[in-house]
Amino acid sequence: MKQQLTIALSKGRILEETLPLLAAADIVPAEDIFSSRKLIFDTNHAHIKLLVIRATDVPTYVEYGGADMGVSGKDVLLEHGGSGLYEPLDLEIACCKLMVAGMAGAKPVDGRMRVATKFVKVTRDYYARLGAQVDIIKLYGAMELAPIMGLADRIVDIVDTGNTLRANGLEAMEHIADISSRLVVGQPAMKMKYDLIQPILEKLTAAVVAKRGG
Repeated sequence: MKQQLTIALSKGRILEETLPLLAAADIVPAEDIFSSRKLIFDTNHAHIKLLVIRATDVPTYVEYGGADMGVSGKDVLLEHGGSGLYEPLDLEIACCKLMVAGMAGAKPVDGRMRVATKFVKVTRDYYARLGAQVDIIKLYGAMELAPIMGLADRIVDIVDTGNTLRANGLEAMEHIADISSRLVVGQPAMKMKYDLIQPILEKLTAAVVAKRGG
């Protein structure tokens, strides 16, 4: 019997942009993912299944063997820490930037700065590299409110067009990282299921190059 292969996919925008790449690699879900409430999907290959889960959970599932491969944003991987994972391919989808932002025209902060973010590890590491001590306030959404309401001096968040920042009187101030979605593979899976994973990796690489127009 052929070994089973499980691929964890991130819900939302990343999923919409991942499915065409998978289709180019000849992996197609057996039913419409977007109209179903299921979390596990069969594909056109009896031995390949897709998991559709929260983006923040993808690295954990892959690291601990709940899935063999996954698609995750680089922001999530930076926050996760990436141990136990290979990151063999940048899929070049869901591109954006991780940035520091604050009220437009805000002056430098005297003393210890307060920074609101859901990216606690990334933020701590970033300011540590700058030699700055900050108080980090963990929020899960609506980051733009934190400086407006005086909760924080700055925020660290994903910025795509910047329209949401501008609409709330904020501006991007410092660039931390360019973000895109990456293919990740668990270290045990890469050893034990290499013969299954490598052809998929090659087809996905070709699909990314073709999409780029190369």
